[in-house]
Amino acid sequence: MPLRTLLATLTAGLAAATTTLAAAGPVHADSPQRHACSSSVSIEGYSDALDKTTHADTFVGNLSGLAVDRDGSLLAVSDRSALFTLDRRTLAPKGVLPLATETGAALDSEALAVDRDGTRLITSETEPTVRRYDRRGRILGSLPVPDALKVAPAGRAVANQTFEGLTLLPGGRTLLASMEGTLAGDSAGVVRLQTWQRHGGAGDFRLSAQYGYRVDTGLGVVEVAGLPGGRLLVLERGFTAGVGNTVRLYAADTRRATDTGDVAVLTGQDGDRAGGTGQDHGVRLVRKTLLADLVNCPSLGATAKQPQPNPLLDNIEGMTVTGAARSGGRLEVLLVSDDNQNPVQTTRFYSLRIRTA
Repeated sequence: MPLRTLLATLTAGLAAATTTLAAAGPVHADSPQRHACSSSVSIEGYSDALDKTTHADTFVGNLSGLAVDRDGSLLAVSDRSALFTLDRRTLAPKGVLPLATETGAALDSEALAVDRDGTRLITSETEPTVRRYDRRGRILGSLPVPDALKVAPAGRAVANQTFEGLTLLPGGRTLLASMEGTLAGDSAGVVRLQTWQRHGGAGDFRLSAQYGYRVDTGLGVVEVAGLPGGRLLVLERGFTAGVGNTVRLYAADTRRATDTGDVAVLTGQDGDRAGGTGQDHGVRLVRKTLLADLVNCPSLGATAKQPQPNPLLDNIEGMTVTGAARSGGRLEVLLVSDDNQNPVQTTRFYSLRIRTA
């Protein structure tokens, strides 16, 4: 689906993320001139309305991924094998579906995307996998995954550091999953972004290009959102005990990056800057540009249950584009934090307005 069509659909279905949060319960927002997190990002509001709540005897939390459904409603995946449908205006849960593997086992469901036919594409960190589910939560199959990206001993990935992010790029032909952490043998701080390509319009996804992406020291990639022309929004996050979370939002561009699918070891040398050495000689990493460090956002009166450099921050993991601003060429983006069902963490939704160009 072209981005302009996607955004028109989302805008009609969701209105603006600010409106969604305003109707969701306790929302706090400052005057417009105090919304800026940076020259590219502003925060319009936040909501803790779903924190430590239940729906249909299911805990509403552990939320790790967001997506917009075909009808404009919000989908939120929990890493405890559950998929919630949320009301487009109030964020109130309208339904929940249990998720399972082919054998009926629970899965560490971390990210999701909605295909053009409404199929849900959901990652699991355990193997890792990208599985396809129908609207009733029935499994339809899974996508191939390169051996190197599988958790050791099957591959070189570290447990709980695999497919944390997933996005379907505008046009619906390219799916991209982001590894949260580095493969064994690769340079520290360089993670892999794996894509699948659909050929013939309605065909199955097949393995396609892979890219190297450098995260900031101590951070990992927790979510991605597709933009036109191979560009991405990338959410990086880390946590330091006694200090709190670091959450940074980047614009990234895969268009000049090297396909690293056949590169055994990434040394971290960027071919554009350093010429590259060793087995990845000449590799060009994905280019990224900092949009905002969310520690610089106004706190909007938020409180934190544990030490944070900004009380607004928490364990942010999910992100989706919900619409386009009426002016200024900005996107409306919704974030959510994963409370890990932990009393000192919060399920919090954040409404951002982002300029990427």
